[in-house]
Order: sequence, then structure tokens, then C-alpha cells
Amino acid sequence: MEGFLFALLPALTWGSLVLVSEKLGGNSYNQTLGITIGSLLFAIMMSFINPPEWSSLVWIVGIISGIGWAFGQLFQFNSVKEIGVSKTVPISTGLQILGNTFFAVIIFREWNDKVTIIIGIVAIICLITGVLLTSYGDGDNKKEGSMKKGVFYLAISTVGYVTYVIVVRWNEVDGWSAILPQAIGMFLAALLLSIKHTPFNKYAGRNILTGMMWAVGNIGLLLANPKVGVAIAFSFSQMGIVISTLGGIFLLGEKKSKKQMAFVIIGCVLVIAGGIMIGFTKE
Repeated sequence: MEGFLFALLPALTWGSLVLVSEKLGGNSYNQTLGITIGSLLFAIMMSFINPPEWSSLVWIVGIISGIGWAFGQLFQFNSVKEIGVSKTVPISTGLQILGNTFFAVIIFREWNDKVTIIIGIVAIICLITGVLLTSYGDGDNKKEGSMKKGVFYLAISTVGYVTYVIVVRWNEVDGWSAILPQAIGMFLAALLLSIKHTPFNKYAGRNILTGMMWAVGNIGLLLANPKVGVAIAFSFSQMGIVISTLGGIFLLGEKKSKKQMAFVIIGCVLVIAGGIMIGFTKE
């Protein structure tokens, strides 16, 4: 039971992170910098509570991973400004799962039997269909931003997020040991990216809260993995897109027609289903 509660933390905290950050205000640079400050403070606290083992490899890999995350988060926020939370999060989630799955299959050879391959192919079909459905627009909801620009930002975001995950996996670095180096990389990259955009203001200060939220979710995932397994922990973490997507519609007032709403809900279900199936190919 304890393991499942840990596994729910990423869904709850990561799923509501973009919503909370949008409510707290600021541009994408303020938001990203604030999150990294919160994450860094949390990582420093955790390093005193439970000191990890560090090596030069852990520091190098962790910092590179953190830099990747900063690019991923910044451009995800840029996409939100263009196409809204309810479209950005499902598409971003689907692209991240597809990107990580590509490396899992091609580089790490995780799909090594017929059953796994069949599950994986069905999962990818669900993901692609889900992403297409959530991005559907029927012409009655014109936005200031463009879909094309939003998707371009998400492409860059996906490269950053996949780098954040894969570089740690490639070098077989322990997740707990990487927390502080990652947080330092996140902060330094966010600072450099936002230095020309008046980064230190009240909005960056407010978003320290979202950084703490992200860090709690990260710790939850690390604690859940050994208790319930990577597949279940990973699958649970995908549930957060429901919070983000529906929260964007009902809390942030992103308007949808009835037809769009139906497609968004079906798309979310398909992305979650695909994420769950991909999770079980990792067993």
C-alpha cells in the first residue's frame, strides 16, 4: 500500500505543476527559474537527510541531465502560452513516452520477445492516436498563439526531457545520487536561458513552490520503484495528464467545443493506456 501511495505522488504533483505555475503567474523564464530554485533547495535538504554517494561521473551526468530538463520545461511553458495546458500536456506526454521508448527499444533492447513487441506496438498506436485527438481543433476556437509554433516548442521540449532521462539510464547512474547534481544543472541552465528576461522577480519567487512540488514527485517515483516495480510506478506517473488537461479546461478556462472536449477526453484515455502498456514492457 505504501508503494502505491509513493507512486501516486508524481501523478498528483507533476500533473498539477503546470496548472499551479500558470496560476502563480509570470512568463516561461520566471516559471522555469522558480521551479529550479525550489528543486535545488529541496535537493540540498535531501542531501543532508540522506547523503548519497557521489562520483565525478554522477556529477557530470547529473548536471547534463538537469540541463536537458531545463530546456524541456522552458519550452513546454512556451508551448502552454501558445496552445494552452489542455493541448500541451497530452501532446508533450505522448512525445516524451515515444522518445524514451525509441531509446529503450533501439539502444537498450528492452523489447526482446513477441508479446512485448505486440504490447509495445499497440501502445505506440494508442499514444499517436491520443496525441492527434487532443490536438484536434474544429475551427471555433481561435487562439492568439499558433498550433505550429506550439508543436515546434514541444519538439525542442521533448529533446530536453528525453535527454534528462536517457543520459542517466545510459550511464547507469543511481537516481538518488543524481538528485543534487541534476538540480544544479537545472538551475544553471535556467539561469543562463532567462538572464536576458529579468529572471529574478516575484513570479520566480512564487514558482519556488512548484519546484518543491516537482521535487516531491521525483522523490515519490524513486521510492516507489523498488516497492512496486518500475512498470507500475511509471504507469501511475502518467495519470497526471488527466489533472493537467481537465484542469486547463475547467480551472484556467481554456474553451472547448463539445466535439473538442470529447476528443480531448478520448485522447487522454488513449495516452494513459499507451503509457501503462509501455510501462509493462519495462518489466
